[in-house]
Amino acid sequence: MKIIYKDGHVDECPQDQELHVIRHTAAHVMAQAIKRLYPQADFAFGPATENGFYYDVDLGDQKLSDEDLANIEKEMRKIVKENLPIKPFILPRAEAEKLMEERQEHYKVEHMADLADETEFSFFQQGEYVDMCIGPHLTYTKALKAFKITQQSGAYWKNDKENKMLTRINGVAFRNQEELDAWEKEQQEARERDHRKIGKEMGLFMTDDLVGRGLPMFLPAGYTVWQELENYIKEKERKRGYLHVMTPCVGTVNLYKTSGHWDHYRENMFPAMEMEGESYVLRPMNCPHHMMIYANRPHSYRDLPMRIGEIAHDFRYESSGTLKGIERGRHFCQNDAHLFCTPEQIKSEVADVCNLIFEVYKDFNITDYRCVLSLRDPADKKKYHDDDAMWNHAESALREVLTELGIHFTEEIGEAAFYGPKLDVNVKPAVGAEYTLSTCQLDFCLPAKFHLTYVDKDGSEKTPVVLHRAILGSLDRFMAYLIEETKGKFPTWLAPTQVKVLPVSEKTLEYAQDVTEKLADAGVRVVLDDDNQKIGYKIRAAQQVDRVPYMLVLGAKEAEAGNISVRDRKGETTEMSLEDFIAKVTTEIRTRSL
Repeated sequence: MKIIYKDGHVDECPQDQELHVIRHTAAHVMAQAIKRLYPQADFAFGPATENGFYYDVDLGDQKLSDEDLANIEKEMRKIVKENLPIKPFILPRAEAEKLMEERQEHYKVEHMADLADETEFSFFQQGEYVDMCIGPHLTYTKALKAFKITQQSGAYWKNDKENKMLTRINGVAFRNQEELDAWEKEQQEARERDHRKIGKEMGLFMTDDLVGRGLPMFLPAGYTVWQELENYIKEKERKRGYLHVMTPCVGTVNLYKTSGHWDHYRENMFPAMEMEGESYVLRPMNCPHHMMIYANRPHSYRDLPMRIGEIAHDFRYESSGTLKGIERGRHFCQNDAHLFCTPEQIKSEVADVCNLIFEVYKDFNITDYRCVLSLRDPADKKKYHDDDAMWNHAESALREVLTELGIHFTEEIGEAAFYGPKLDVNVKPAVGAEYTLSTCQLDFCLPAKFHLTYVDKDGSEKTPVVLHRAILGSLDRFMAYLIEETKGKFPTWLAPTQVKVLPVSEKTLEYAQDVTEKLADAGVRVVLDDDNQKIGYKIRAAQQVDRVPYMLVLGAKEAEAGNISVRDRKGETTEMSLEDFIAKVTTEIRTRSL
């Protein structure tokens, strides 16, 4: 694939850069199409991204519809068919500024002013369209083979909410139509798996703007799943000596000033509330509360490690554009814990956390994941607690422990918590990009800030080390992950409705009621479908909407024989006694079988 660089030379594109160049060119072609259709358009930024491309544009009072997006894509295809050559040129600053001013590119002019050290600027032109850009690009518009406009959204100029809201138009582009077709197939799969769609169908959770965006509410079926996950992880933690607590969802601003969150995390927190001369905030995380629980009484080295756990309600001020059902909201419940230990116990405690993570992943058949050692960016003095010696010690300690444990990991700069390095376990879902599910953070910072101590063997006072860890992450996100992985077909122990009893007609309703009662007495979550509908409709509703593991179809034959007809998710039907079925399903529930 030939590409042209800003100095005008043409060369073969390195294979690992092909998609980036294609998508960058697509952004220019899209901008040209927009300018043809909307001459008043004033363009901001238009980069290629990991998943496609976009352009932020000021369209004045013009609002775009889906039909408008289709027309822009249609105009792009015309430009491709015109096979316009893409030509670069370079201008000194004064001429570059004059060109952009003449073309009414106000955002480009402002951006040039931000690039104070640049004495010249490169541009690329195709037909009547000119864009300031460093390239490289395809050599002709016809080389753009496969693309699609996907959506529009709002975006602040320079990502600053104090600036004007622009229209962001997104698209995707690929090397060929086959790759685009594969992407569209993946998108269809993503839509079918979307936990928001499945959650609505199954009645798991809901949102309402009157309550507030990003504040999901769990309905009875969804809260059943939520409670099962809570019971599951608490049971595992109790076996490891965790002590569960409950702490308030608010705290004083002074609490978060002490921890450092007020300085390093305030933009992600809800605004402070004033009451009786004191300022309070909804908590974004729980570590300050747990620090205070530790500080509640004196401690000896004999008390350590001390493992404090909580399923804690947290609130973070996420921008509306990032909200996504229960995967990312403004309220969520962390499977949180803080482990207070001596320096000598760091290795064993990190090992135990890692073992718990991998044990949980095995229980849920999570196999596609990778471990990342997240480190600070030493140049970023604003984001991270400023103590080089502490950081060097903490990062070296965590790196050494992970290496000794034989855990394969990669390192990423700039992804640490503000107070310390962390191990992140990133999962790759069935569709979409990977994200962090579990984490274990090593912290020498907060215990010192809160003046936490323990009396060591020699009688001296020392500062404990703290491990911040989350296994399921948040129950909300973990549940969203499971919904999308299973398409709502939870394992029997986790399913909101484990068995649905389907009488064929009113003649077998009395027998169905008896079967339902016996299943309920055995501790099975069972629902009797006594609606006056045909059996085929009942089966489809149980299978496709409720996604129940088992359906008991009870006709005259079953009632007369006193047995049941069991239909599973695969559509296979088995005749058996009710006693045998109860033994089977309760074993699956008790053992949490997948």
